[in-house]
Amino acid sequence: MLASLPDIMLEPLVRAGLLEDLGRGADVTTNALIGPDDKVRVVVRSRVAGVLAGLDLVRLSFHLIDPSLRFERCAAEGASIAPQDVVAVVEGSARSVLTGERVGLNFVSHLSGIATATAEIVRSVHGTKAQICCTRKTLPGFRAIQKYAVRAGGGISHRMGLDDAILIKDNHIALAGSIQNAVERARAYAGHMTKIEVEVDTPEQLQELLSVNGVDAVLLDNMPPKPCGSVLLWYKAKCLPRLRAVLPPKRLRLLPKPGLICFLWGG
Repeated sequence: MLASLPDIMLEPLVRAGLLEDLGRGADVTTNALIGPDDKVRVVVRSRVAGVLAGLDLVRLSFHLIDPSLRFERCAAEGASIAPQDVVAVVEGSARSVLTGERVGLNFVSHLSGIATATAEIVRSVHGTKAQICCTRKTLPGFRAIQKYAVRAGGGISHRMGLDDAILIKDNHIALAGSIQNAVERARAYAGHMTKIEVEVDTPEQLQELLSVNGVDAVLLDNMPPKPCGSVLLWYKAKCLPRLRAVLPPKRLRLLPKPGLICFLWGG
């Protein structure tokens, strides 16, 4: 079961969205047209098929505007939904519902889109040991919820931030002088709980890397399908440490059935 993010992490994002939407005052359209005592019961339905993510942000969007609103969740996070499925019901002040709805719907639409796209990519490697793993290419401030949406779609997370693990990229290698120099410096700096991963662009770099001790994982960065596929088969046959590949989703079907690999997806 997918664990929801705690409200203390979500509330600042929702509050910022509501403040942006309210501008310098209240919802002037709603206040002009709707009476203060008018009540409403709103059923939130899906327009298209997909994977649901982000209903807690909808709930907070309503409750920050008006704590007296009654919000009922009708579908689970990570659930597959069909067009016109009921995902939530909200009841109470019509003014409050109309004022808070757009921010909540923006969040759930965005996160459900990520979850749905992730689920489609996850299905493309079904039946293998591969996993779909998201990168740090997230919108500033939205990393936690966007990575949460990836989990809702069946994916997993790579690094949450720069402090999670050491990832030695081509720029680091160039400045260090060689892969071996970079790995040795990283291992000397890292604590015993810190993993070290090295990015390579070519099969030749991978061969060089495998002669270096102290590497926990390897990342193939945008390697074309043919050499990448050859590396996957060779790597699987050798039973070497964990391998990851950064590839556009459309390239996955061009590869042989992968073994112990994470495909990193981000953009």
